[in-house]
Amino acid sequence: MSRPAAHRRASIADVARAAGVSVGTVSNVLNRPDRVLPGTRERVEAAIAELSFVRNGSARQLRAGTITTIGAVVLDIANPFFTDVARGIEERLDRDDYTLMVASSDDDPGREQRYLRLFEEHGVQGVIVVPATDDIEHLQAIRRRGTGVVLLDRPSPDPGISSVAVDDVRGGELAAQHLLEQGHTRIAFLNGPHTIRQCADRHEGVVKALAAAGLDPEAALTEITVTSLNAEGGEAAIRGLLESGDQPTAVFCVNDLVALGVLRTLRTENIAVPADMAVVGYDDVAFAAELSTPLTSVRQPTHELGLRAADLLLTAPDTAEHVMFQPTLVVRTSSARP
Repeated sequence: MSRPAAHRRASIADVARAAGVSVGTVSNVLNRPDRVLPGTRERVEAAIAELSFVRNGSARQLRAGTITTIGAVVLDIANPFFTDVARGIEERLDRDDYTLMVASSDDDPGREQRYLRLFEEHGVQGVIVVPATDDIEHLQAIRRRGTGVVLLDRPSPDPGISSVAVDDVRGGELAAQHLLEQGHTRIAFLNGPHTIRQCADRHEGVVKALAAAGLDPEAALTEITVTSLNAEGGEAAIRGLLESGDQPTAVFCVNDLVALGVLRTLRTENIAVPADMAVVGYDDVAFAAELSTPLTSVRQPTHELGLRAADLLLTAPDTAEHVMFQPTLVVRTSSARP
């Protein structure tokens, strides 16, 4: 039995040639085996095994007009927050036998659009997107072309496109209120760029809490834009703050990965947490409670975010709904009263 050229995926035509039957007969063996004589079916099955043939499900679904794949573009799938969100999406899709393709935009609008174009070319039924910027014209165009769109982790600027988000203004406010209640009046905020809606909203919440407490945000708050929204970004930002000599008594981090980098650096520099500096994170990912100094964090309902976004895409593709979850504060050792 001859094999197809090396490194080329075997096709249904290759199987047909190897078994000495028509392509239609191979198709029947794959989809309607009861219609094929046992001897012929055995030859085809032997050829399938010999050639390691795997059917092209996407092509089959395209022909039938029944693509059951959803695409998701998040900022960074390596971030545990987005991993948990993706699990929620996956759980909901699995109920209706849909599959999920996930990509990371790395906060890059061009990269986001390339992945969305690729998803469209593969004929996905819908996309769930964490937009890298406020400009969603490309997502509006996708929807006009007939592909469902749901925005994730941010409110939709277009009332015609569904969205699932968390109130990040309230989240920033909760974190700052907690630190103020612990007696801190000089707070550092390690934030991402304000071009990311979540970062801008968390900043708004922090300023709101400081103003409500009668403090001048300009004097009470030192905001530093991290180079990356991960532990390395947190390490670089806190080192820069310590070297500047402007040492606040508390640090609020835009996410738990940044907070992890802060905690590691403070431990290296022998700065006690929370005695010398309190630390608060955001997201309340799984590792937050397991750190040597358990991390206080603003909890987002990650699993529910993903599940609800997928549900909107599958059950209400032609109508727009806007879901806003409320965050909660989980207090642990890292922000205890000095």
